[in-house]
Amino acid sequence: MGPVPGVPVVILILVGGAIYFTLYFGFANIRYFPLAIRVVRGRYRVTEEKDAPEIKHVELHEVDGDLVDTIRDEHIHGEVSHFQALATAVSGTVGLGNIGGVAVAIALGGPGATFWMIVCGLLAMSTKFVECTLGVKYRDIEADGTVHGGPTYYLTKGLAEIGLAPLGKVLGWLFAVLCVGGSLGGGKMFQANQATAQIQSLIGVSSSQSEWARSSGFLIGLVMAIIVGVIIIGGIKRIANFTDKIVPLMTAIYVIACLLIVTMNAQRVPDAVSQIFQGAFSLEAGIGGLIGVILVGFKRAVFSNEAGAGSASIAHSAVRTRYPASEGVVALMEPFLDTVIICTLTAMVIVLFNVDGAFHYSDVVGGQVVLAESGQRVGGVDLTSMAFEAALPNFRYVLTVAVILFAVSTMISWSYYGLTSWKVIFGRGRWSDVSYKLMFCLFIVIGSASSLQAVVDFSDAMIFALVFPNMLGLILLASRVRGELNRFLIAIGEKRQSS
Repeated sequence: MGPVPGVPVVILILVGGAIYFTLYFGFANIRYFPLAIRVVRGRYRVTEEKDAPEIKHVELHEVDGDLVDTIRDEHIHGEVSHFQALATAVSGTVGLGNIGGVAVAIALGGPGATFWMIVCGLLAMSTKFVECTLGVKYRDIEADGTVHGGPTYYLTKGLAEIGLAPLGKVLGWLFAVLCVGGSLGGGKMFQANQATAQIQSLIGVSSSQSEWARSSGFLIGLVMAIIVGVIIIGGIKRIANFTDKIVPLMTAIYVIACLLIVTMNAQRVPDAVSQIFQGAFSLEAGIGGLIGVILVGFKRAVFSNEAGAGSASIAHSAVRTRYPASEGVVALMEPFLDTVIICTLTAMVIVLFNVDGAFHYSDVVGGQVVLAESGQRVGGVDLTSMAFEAALPNFRYVLTVAVILFAVSTMISWSYYGLTSWKVIFGRGRWSDVSYKLMFCLFIVIGSASSLQAVVDFSDAMIFALVFPNMLGLILLASRVRGELNRFLIAIGEKRQSS
């Protein structure tokens, strides 16, 4: 717990840091959103690739345990486009946390948790901007053009630049170890678990049939592991080629379905919105109850958009650009798409489903609610699926496909995050690459055959642990981000160079 009774330290760090970045950069999350759209559309591609003056960029590499300076010309390095980097990172955040995770949030915190998820998503845009700018600024690029970036690199190299090399080395290695754990938890086990639950629901396998549920979970996990394994063998370019096609498609299908349900239940929307706002500020259960609702909203939002965890900066570091802030600006769109749009729509579908009292918010065990009619306990993706099915009969088939695509895309993105950190620990050799990918696929099978509560607890622990080293580094390096932002704005004519 933190200095505020009942509030975990990790939540205070995330929210406090997000507010600090929002103020420090003058509400960049709002001011630069139109600019982000223009960058993704390729408006400044010529400036990024050709017109900018050539820059000498200082790299810090480790030799025999010591950091040494090297100089290289920074031309147009990188492996993927702005859109591909965004799609890869979004596919890592837009996953089953948006479907099953939101259901868990509403089950535990009631409809009011939705409001606090939105607040967290808006603030998180500033944090994402900072970490992804740093991810590009301090990346490593091999002779063949392969990019290695993310928190491990900006913590080590960035903190060394400001005279904190020992701290940077410790934080960088700590992040690498925790990121491997995060890739196995939230990036893999939770996605596999919820995708398996949706498939089992479709074929009529209930959790009460424990032996058959475990057996079918193992088989489903094995199939998913094979599919993911085939894709991740190709590295970031194959991952990007997959995600930049599948992410827009599956997101569009899901958003359209949510909007259709909201439109069909237009007369219930005022009641649903009223429940969300009343629940967000209700003191019916006392101050402790209000804090609980806020915490649930923030925790599930962070688990979904990962701002502050630093993971997405690994994908963004592979972008083709010579202006790190250009990708930071693009990255601030992620929490907006992930949390403000998709999570909110999921929440609306579930709250609309419960306007007439389909289940009781107060009766929750292990993240599952009790249905009023049957007494059945449901939670996670099963609850979301039931809400969709009530409005759109037979939509569960489409939702199952969407769930599988969400899960697979998230898993393959996290495989890249985990592999990058794994190579920091064990080197960049062939054995390191193969061993991680085999372990990654194994944990997909384990997650598919495990219980929801066990997977949620492990996933939360791994994702939130990443926050401590990453947020400390972001705060210490914020001034470097401001310098990169000014350089980019001057290059594209959005700001005049001071004389």
